[in-house]
Amino acid sequence: MKYFLLKAICEYLKENTHIIKFIRRIDNNIIIIEFNNKNIIYFDLSKSNSRIFKIKEQLSSKKDFNAPFDVVLQKKFTNSKIEDIELYNDDKIINIKVSSSSSYKKEILILQLEFTGKFTNIIILDENRVILEALRHIDEYSSFRVVKVGVKLEEIPKKDFIPKIEEIDNIEEYLYKVYEDIEKQNLESIKNQKITILDRNIKKVENILKSLPKKEELEFEANNIYTKANLILANLHNIKPYQKELKVENYDGKILKVELENMQNPSKYTNELFKKAKRFKQKALNISLEEDNLKDKLDFSKRLKDNLQNANTIDECEFLYPKKEKNQTKTKKAQNYESFFFEGYKIMLGSNERENIYLLENSKASDFWFHLKDRPSCHVIVQNSKKELPLTVIEKAATLCAKFSVDFSGAYEVDFTQRRNVKIQYGANVLYNPYTTTTIKI
Repeated sequence: MKYFLLKAICEYLKENTHIIKFIRRIDNNIIIIEFNNKNIIYFDLSKSNSRIFKIKEQLSSKKDFNAPFDVVLQKKFTNSKIEDIELYNDDKIINIKVSSSSSYKKEILILQLEFTGKFTNIIILDENRVILEALRHIDEYSSFRVVKVGVKLEEIPKKDFIPKIEEIDNIEEYLYKVYEDIEKQNLESIKNQKITILDRNIKKVENILKSLPKKEELEFEANNIYTKANLILANLHNIKPYQKELKVENYDGKILKVELENMQNPSKYTNELFKKAKRFKQKALNISLEEDNLKDKLDFSKRLKDNLQNANTIDECEFLYPKKEKNQTKTKKAQNYESFFFEGYKIMLGSNERENIYLLENSKASDFWFHLKDRPSCHVIVQNSKKELPLTVIEKAATLCAKFSVDFSGAYEVDFTQRRNVKIQYGANVLYNPYTTTTIKI
């Protein structure tokens, strides 16, 4: 961090903080400090990119940190009175001096936050600057400046330079903006990562679609093989061992030359031809279904990409396209629907008629069903065992229903009711009553 920023933050803290009500580590290099009057500030002491910021909604801890550093940090500084805050040695080091009464006697402690490149660290000191704990311990083999419990902390060599000074009109606004910028960068990075993977999958499906044989070509090939098999079968008595070709008259009276491919057993070879022709015939019957399924998959992936591009938060990106577990591709069976998870609820979406029918036929009476009002849309089912759904889950499911059914932004009405109230007419066409309607903006 820049010197003038740390100086401005130091002055802000001196004017606006009197006690540390709460302190703990919430990420590997980030501590949260709640000063008086719920003034919460985050200190990120990452070596590559240290910063200080505020946010409007409190960040949750990624895991419980119980290292000796965390135990000492919370024990010594929670509910401590701030005696002084300064830029130590006029360098990029914030010293927060407190008086703590957590033990049987009052003691003076220092929380030293070092924003100094390779020395970036959080160090807990007593009033004689002896180290009680540190985020990063450094031994004598790694640096001349040892950071170990019980050792008096050496000073950082101060660089001889004149720091650039800039004025900051409102330091609190600046601290909020720091986090906004972090979130924007992280959001764009996550979007790019997920869209890159999605583009790869889209390209793969497009290539499969292009490589699919035409139905007419498969039927033509099947008929040719059937004709060849029947001609060989009708002339088995004329075929000599290891004969390479057979000249016969076809059903139209034309002389045809049939390649025999050095067959050893004409009867067995003929059976193999009939089986091969049958496979081509079956493939011709199924190719339309396979093509439709691939097109539905492609359409869903493109809609998912559009929704990712329009996502406003990292949470929304992770909801739409979560990271796969390492063993998920091996253990997860193919599903007849798309699935999402939100606040402990499983939300299932049918991206085509086949998937919609599957969801209707396999959902429970207590599940909730969602559909756009008075227009075609995907069907959405929320697994549920209670009478009601939380409003946040209703909104999320209705939003999914709209986002994967329409191509334009706007306000859309979505009907929802429990599955027991939905009567299947034919295919994915239904009648439902009673129901509730909610309006979603996308």
